[in-house]
Amino acid sequence: MRRRFSEGFVASPVHEPRLDEGTDLVAAAVLVPVIVRESGATMLLTQRTAHLRDHAGQVSFPGGRAETSDASPEATALREAEEEVGLVSSQIEILGRLPEYRTGTGFVITPVVALVTPPLNLKLDDFEVAEVFEPPLEFLLDAANHQRHTIEVRGAMHEYWAMPWQGYYIWGATAGMLVTLHRFLHGL
Repeated sequence: MRRRFSEGFVASPVHEPRLDEGTDLVAAAVLVPVIVRESGATMLLTQRTAHLRDHAGQVSFPGGRAETSDASPEATALREAEEEVGLVSSQIEILGRLPEYRTGTGFVITPVVALVTPPLNLKLDDFEVAEVFEPPLEFLLDAANHQRHTIEVRGAMHEYWAMPWQGYYIWGATAGMLVTLHRFLHGL
């Protein structure tokens, strides 16, 4: 993974169709945290709480809206990861960025891929994060697990990526960014 980022390869981005044309996109960043475990690499994902205004109850990476005080998308991703799940920057090695992901709901998200060294001493923000879980990276990057689904929104059919895993429904932007990571690592 380090080598691939150092080579400067750019993956083809995955985007969602815009549902709210004409509005400005909101800048955001997420940390795509690969946990380096002896038993194999995993990906730290969050299940958002059900009462949130944006993306309630969905599976996501730690991250959120950029603030004016954030110097870069990396700063946003690190700040949000610490606020949401307690990941500290001393355990995080940023490898690089994936292409921006534009959501149908008006966000432009910069995925910041990083390696995280255990042990993790997570402290969840109970307002935003209901729980965290760690699917194996091998599962998430296996194209056989990348499913295309359709949904009707405002009378139009839209496609999205999904990767169900052990009762969790990883879909939408999170699944799309994982597909982009797969394409990046495989030179697609």
